[in-house]
Amino acid sequence: MNASVIDLRYKMNDVLKALDRNEDVTILYHGKVKGVISSPAQTVSKKITEHAFFNMSNAEESVDEKMSQLRGGRFNAL
Repeated sequence: MNASVIDLRYKMNDVLKALDRNEDVTILYHGKVKGVISSPAQTVSKKITEHAFFNMSNAEESVDEKMSQLRGGRFNAL
């Protein structure tokens, strides 16, 4: 979709609908391209079995120990 600066002001609803349809919106100023607005990339969800803590019960260390290691202490903040 091409939109002028005036369209951004008066037809913002149409611009937002175009972004909902995953279209790129090209911003024109005096007929020249000034920029492009694109919709954010869609997030891909992972399976629960791919998570690092799945089946943690079979690990050598306990969940509390692992979480303490990952979080660190207040002295490890710097």
